Amino acid sequence: MANTRTVTVINGDGIGPEVMAATIRVLEALKVPLEFEHKDAGTEVVAKYGTNLPHETVEAVLRSGVALKGPTGTVVGGGLPSANVGLRKRLDLYSSLRPVKSVPNVKTRYENVDLIVVRENTESLYAGLEHIIVPGVVESLKIITEKASTRIARFGFEYARKHGRKKVTGVHKANIMKLSDGLFLDCCRKVGREYPEIHYEEVIIDNLCMQLVKDPTRFDVMVLENLYGDIVSDLCAGLVGGLGVVPGANIGERTAVFEAVHGTAPDIAGKGIANPTALMMSAVMMLDYLDMREEARRMENAIQKVYGDGKVRTGDLGGGATTRDFTDAIIAAL
Repeated sequence: MANTRTVTVINGDGIGPEVMAATIRVLEALKVPLEFEHKDAGTEVVAKYGTNLPHETVEAVLRSGVALKGPTGTVVGGGLPSANVGLRKRLDLYSSLRPVKSVPNVKTRYENVDLIVVRENTESLYAGLEHIIVPGVVESLKIITEKASTRIARFGFEYARKHGRKKVTGVHKANIMKLSDGLFLDCCRKVGREYPEIHYEEVIIDNLCMQLVKDPTRFDVMVLENLYGDIVSDLCAGLVGGLGVVPGANIGERTAVFEAVHGTAPDIAGKGIANPTALMMSAVMMLDYLDMREEARRMENAIQKVYGDGKVRTGDLGGGATTRDFTDAIIAAL
């Protein structure tokens, strides 16, 4: 038996605890050598801690090196800063990795979608540097650095090499933002020269969105700045059925957080009908990250089998299965 690895578990808000419990049931059925340490984050723990991201939660992830996280809520236009953004900054989770792949028997306008979105996670407009110049005028600063741009480009090319991908697309708006996006592209080009076996191309962000909608199969690995990556990752999720069937990870040099990227769905929280697929698929990514590849393939294949059979599906996909029904089917398929 391999050495037991500790995973920090953050349930999150809304349906988070339900989809987390379902995912852990599957991991336990796999008999993976993992120990789960539960910690808090999100809007529902603010009353208890005075913050949505307690210091002890961050410390726990630093100790374990890996976390599995449910969705956390964020107040729009006020309130505390996002717990997600806080976690990324505190742990320097510089890369958001979002694989987007067609799911068997989930009907969409597209087939055979297989995209990788690599998003820089720490700067650009999400640096959060904004201020009021005079009443009625706000300035928001877009920060692009050579260091951050180079390491996200390297992450994208390394991912492509490791997984046998053939093409990396650098996404930009350097025709308008010549200095900031120009620097980003310059870093991508320099890194790309170190990977001669991988084709490198550049596409302007608005054209990319149009081309993705016309034919998503023409792209492979896309490397994007923070804001562009946020928008494009959700756009790509829409090509395969939505955020409920897409996994996600935020990865740094020493730590990684694997999370469901959908919302907290407060309208169905506590009803036992949430679809746990996104978090389960994120757990598959986590197993790969921990070099538990055999278990990762078993879990991934079980999810594919349940969707392929088409007999058990939750309400969001037109079925009548509960969270427990779906989880039972996954475990039976392991």
